[in-house]
Amino acid sequence: MCGRFYFKSNKDKLSHQFSVENAVGTRTNYNVTPSSKCTVVRLNPDNKEFANLTWGLVPSWAKPDNKIKPINAKAETVREKPCFRNAFNKHRCIIPVSGFYEWQGSKGDKRPYAIYPLNDDYFGLAGLWEKREDLQTFTIITTEANEVMRSVHHRMPVILDTKNYDVWLEEGDYALMKPCASEEMGLTGYT
Repeated sequence: MCGRFYFKSNKDKLSHQFSVENAVGTRTNYNVTPSSKCTVVRLNPDNKEFANLTWGLVPSWAKPDNKIKPINAKAETVREKPCFRNAFNKHRCIIPVSGFYEWQGSKGDKRPYAIYPLNDDYFGLAGLWEKREDLQTFTIITTEANEVMRSVHHRMPVILDTKNYDVWLEEGDYALMKPCASEEMGLTGYT
């Protein structure tokens, strides 16, 4: 599960890591929550672009009063579930994050953990996006946890290797829907 993340805005580093030229209004936020506007990387007809979308996927076919807005999609079912199938086939995106949070413990005594990249400025999380009228939304794809994450949670976001960004956006290679190498991640617990 990925329900909160943080994002340190740096247009030069974003443009460099994700090979995107266009500038987009990004801002640093250490507590990005569902329904927040967030920067994603997606394909437009000509090339890659940054876009600001709302976190919580609303399928293009959903009714205007739709209350279901999934923030995560399981990699294991993303190709079959009606809510995600169209987006998986046509609207893949990458969500740049500086790190994400998970909590462990019992209710009232939960301890937060920050998970962050060790070798890049950002994680590139695999995601899906949709457009319904003037609303553009996205969801983050999750998979089983790697060794680092297992100590905190049984699932984690799909973190793409930088060399696979274009493959994900252009082809949606399902083989990329797996945990990243543990050596790519740092983990810090807070009291």
